[in-house]
Amino acid sequence: MIPFNRPYTTGKEFEYIRQAIASGHISGDGAFSRRCQSLLEEITGCRRALLTTSCTDALEMTALLLNIRPGDEVIAPSFTFVSGVNAYALRGAKIVFSDIRRDTLNLDETKLEALITPRTRAIAVVHYAGVGCEMESILATAARHGVTVVEDNAHGLFGRRRGRNLGTFGALAGLSFHETKNVSCGEGGALLLNDDAYVERAEILREKGTDRSRFFRGQVDKYTWVDVGSSFLPSDVLAAFLYAQLEARDSIQAARRRVWSLYNESLRDWAAASGVRRPYVPEGCEQPYHMFYLILPAAESRDALIAHLKSRGAMAVFHYVPLHLSAMGLRGGGYAGQCPVTEDLSARLVRLPFYNGLEESDQMRVVEAVREFRV
Repeated sequence: MIPFNRPYTTGKEFEYIRQAIASGHISGDGAFSRRCQSLLEEITGCRRALLTTSCTDALEMTALLLNIRPGDEVIAPSFTFVSGVNAYALRGAKIVFSDIRRDTLNLDETKLEALITPRTRAIAVVHYAGVGCEMESILATAARHGVTVVEDNAHGLFGRRRGRNLGTFGALAGLSFHETKNVSCGEGGALLLNDDAYVERAEILREKGTDRSRFFRGQVDKYTWVDVGSSFLPSDVLAAFLYAQLEARDSIQAARRRVWSLYNESLRDWAAASGVRRPYVPEGCEQPYHMFYLILPAAESRDALIAHLKSRGAMAVFHYVPLHLSAMGLRGGGYAGQCPVTEDLSARLVRLPFYNGLEESDQMRVVEAVREFRV
């Protein structure tokens, strides 16, 4: 069976883990954590990068930094992973779901104005498949209403929009290093800070609400509890694994570009003849080759393609179930028809096997199996 995803190593992960262990420091903020953070700042151009145990934790930190409270509202696309809304629901916020664009599957910026109320505190955008949202319009709308923009950039490390790195448009952004991402440490994430006003408090929140970071810089003679917070630091063992992956980013991205391009070219004619949509990357967007998806003409044909590929030894999967129709979403006021584009496209989307080490021979098995399928 060709899996949907397979963990990938570059060759230096275990050596760096050995070095971390030999250093005597394998808890958070060790040497490899600091190297990863510096490298992420260099790669993205953000003001400050802080490693976290997951993108979920990074997004939960954004809710704390924005002082989200009960009664506040946060706008987010319904077509996203649950972490993107849980972070704010945990603080008592009402999630206001937005529909998505048909082309990029990103938040529909033309719907924003109607969703903003005096209680809106943040707009949480998602760069689906690493293709940038219409950030210029979103930022302009947010600025008119004094609302903060947060980027869920779990898919988008190495992606760019009009020459600017994703994750640097909003005041805050989250990255994911889950095993399905381009670079990974199994489970991991990072908070990107693009506004200096948040940096010092972010360090405090991440260190259980203490000013421990200031103590290690010699700014205070002892550290203590100064704010709310939690333990958001990953082990330096995970950071060592991640550093090897970040170092190999050029070869990783080249491999993923080859995989994406082979799917795109090999399935072009079949898709056109079958009424199937391939991914859309607008002019001015540089995608990071995070995934390859197809949108079938109907939900039934999507499900049939997944079953067909499984019978041919390839694991394909659907993606997000609309959050406004989930049990929690319905309890929060969600209803059928609230986000019609999301409801339509989410039922017809299938993701093909995609990982760094996918061999061309295996990929062509997937391609041939797809070409056999009659919609």
